[in-house]
Parts: sequence; C-alpha cells; structure tokens
Amino acid sequence: MSDYLPEEVVLEILHRLPVKSLIRFRCVSKSWNSLITSSAFINSHLTRSLSLPSNPNKLIVRHCLDSPYVEHYKLIDDDSDSFDQIQNIEFPLTTRCFQHFVLIGSANGLFSLYEQERFILWNPSIRKFITLPKPCITVKTHGRITCRPAFGFDPRTNDYKVVRIAFRCRTNTSEEAKPPLIEVYSLNEGCWRITSASFPPGIAFTDWYRPTASSGGAVHFAVYDKDNCDCPLVLSFDLSDEVFRLISWPNGAFSLRFVYTSVIGGSLSLLLFDDGYLDNNRCAIWVMKDYGIVDSWTKLFAADLNKEITRVLGLQKNGSILVEAKLPRGWGLSSYDPKSQQVKNLGICGRPEYFHVDNYLENLVLLDKPNDAVSERGVCRERKCRYCCVAISKYFQTSIYCSQMLICYQLDIKSGQKFQRSVACAL
Repeated sequence: MSDYLPEEVVLEILHRLPVKSLIRFRCVSKSWNSLITSSAFINSHLTRSLSLPSNPNKLIVRHCLDSPYVEHYKLIDDDSDSFDQIQNIEFPLTTRCFQHFVLIGSANGLFSLYEQERFILWNPSIRKFITLPKPCITVKTHGRITCRPAFGFDPRTNDYKVVRIAFRCRTNTSEEAKPPLIEVYSLNEGCWRITSASFPPGIAFTDWYRPTASSGGAVHFAVYDKDNCDCPLVLSFDLSDEVFRLISWPNGAFSLRFVYTSVIGGSLSLLLFDDGYLDNNRCAIWVMKDYGIVDSWTKLFAADLNKEITRVLGLQKNGSILVEAKLPRGWGLSSYDPKSQQVKNLGICGRPEYFHVDNYLENLVLLDKPNDAVSERGVCRERKCRYCCVAISKYFQTSIYCSQMLICYQLDIKSGQKFQRSVACAL
C-alpha cells in the first residue's frame, strides 16, 4: 500500500479509523502491524480521539450480579432518550478472593481494578487486560497497611498511572502514627515506585472504596479536615509533579451524607447526596468549569430525590440524573428527571454499591503490551483455531477495504471533506 500512497496519507487514513478496523488492519502487512501497535501511533490516535466533539455520545455501564458473581459492562447510547444498549462487553476475569473486583477508576476508556495486591488494567475497546507487577509496599515489606488507590491519566506524558496511598497500621495504641507512603505505577515505565510525596497532615477520606476522578492531569478524592469536620475539601494528587493539593469546596454547597468526585463533560465534579433512608433526601451536582480555579465552581442543579434512590452516579445529556435505585426486587440503574421527579427504570440490574457509569472512549492503549499470561491460558485450542480462521478471512477483507480507500484517495484528493466521507463509506 505504501507503493501507492505517501506515508503521511496512510497515517491520516489510519488515524480516522475506528479501533475495530485498526485491529483487523494489522493483518495487512508487517509494516502496518508494526505501525498500528507502536506507542507513537497509539498516543497520536488517542490524542485525535480526545479532540473529537462526538466522544461523550457513548456511556459505559458497570454492574455486578450475585448469582453467579459476574461483572457485566454495557455500552449505552447517551444521545437516545430511551437509553438504548449498543453492545455487551464480556469481562475476561474472575476474582480469586472477593465476590467482585474493586474498581479504582477509569480514564479515557481504560479501567483499573484490584483485589488485595493484584492490580489489573483493562481496555474494553480491544478486549485486552494486563496484570501489574506486585507493588513495592506490601504486608510482607511494611506490615499491616490500609491503602487508598487511585487511577488517572497524565496528559503531559501520555501516561496512565495507578496511585496507592498506604497507611501503616500501628502495632499498639502508644505508637505514634506513621505518615502514609505514596506509591505510583507508571504504564510507560512498567513498574511501581515509592515517591517522596508528602500526604497533608490532618486529612481523612470520606470516599473510601469509591472510584476516583481523573481530570486535569490529577486524581481527586473527597476529604475533610479532622480538626474541622465541617470543612469538606477535595484532595488532588498531580500525576506529573507528584504533589498533593487541597481544593476548597464551592461557596454555598451544602454538606450531605455522601460526597463523591466525578468527571462530567470533561470537568471535575462533585456529587453530593443523602440516601433513601432519610426523610430529606437531597442531591446537588457541582462542576469546576476552569480547573484549579475555586471561583469557577458552578452548580448544575440541586434537587430533592425520591426515597427509592440510594446513590447518584452521573448526568445524562438530556439533564436526567443517573442513579442507583431500589426496585421491587433488588437494585437497578435508573434515570431521575428533576423536573417531573419521576424515576425511570433502565432495565440494568445489579448489586448495590457496584454500579458505575462513565464516558466511553475507544482507544488502543495496551495494544503494544505483552498479552497477560492469564488471558493466554484462558484461550482454548478450539478458540485459537477459530481465531486463526477468522484472521485469514479478515486478511482478504482488509485488502478489499484498503483498495477502496486507495480509490477514494485518488478521486477526492482535492476535497478534504469528500475524502473523509469516502473513507467512512469504504469502511
């Protein structure tokens, strides 16, 4: 193909393709496979995807079931008022110790989960996961510890990082509390590293075991000052310079029982709410329009919730609130209309406290990483043979697609707009 098209044109075409097509196009040639799986192409493809205005049109929903203990992920069309399900995504792992993995967080479509000292990065776009090496801070090396993990994306280095804030437990009450240790895993470096970051004294978490929010190159936690419990704060950890910072709450934000950090429309957000067991069940969502500027906190709305609502999860494009609600049998994902105060069951059931909703972004992250040993063992011989047959078939289909792209390029070289439409039609 490079004999007919300049290299920059090939790159431009490939950058515009969806992930599914790129995975198939690796069969075209060794040079294409090398290009698509290179870290430079993966990063540039992600950068372009992040710049597209149509990214937030899809949501990914996590929900977990009891019998059996299985995690489910679904792609949802956020542009549709009916909350249509686009696709079910199979989660490839089962936990060894717990009923379900603990979700640390998600960023740009990449998920981070863990159980005890086993940490996972999973990309549903390419159906691939990797198991991280064991952390430096363990029970064997530092005694009993309690960790608050976080996961985020550093745009300055195009790197995904897992953060562990490890609190060392005292062996007796007379022993002075030791400052927590901060450990960071870098996907680019492929290893854990204990940092020199200093955790701010007198700060405690209010969102233990909740997914953290990744925004502005930092991860964010809901915290409070132990000396002033009426002073809620947001604690950020910058993934580049590895420094903790405290962010003040917005003026006028009332303190409720539950506070979570989140990301709405690409901006750092606060979800504040009571639960359905209280008579006065309220909810408020605040968004920081200009990251790091306290005065830019903006209240999207505040509303009274029905008693059946147990947790606020996020916001839809149409203004409805995505919530976890008590159903006649169990719990389910629902949408709440603040104007009509009506709760609509969206037909996705699961265990309480395990629902998670985030924007979905296709990406190639982890494609350049070695396959996890667990995933290799989990592929049976029959499945491998079937995969090989499909790959051979895709090779010939790919050749046809590439020929179509070449024709499109030759016909529409003078019109960039027509060129884009033709490429889309060819796929």
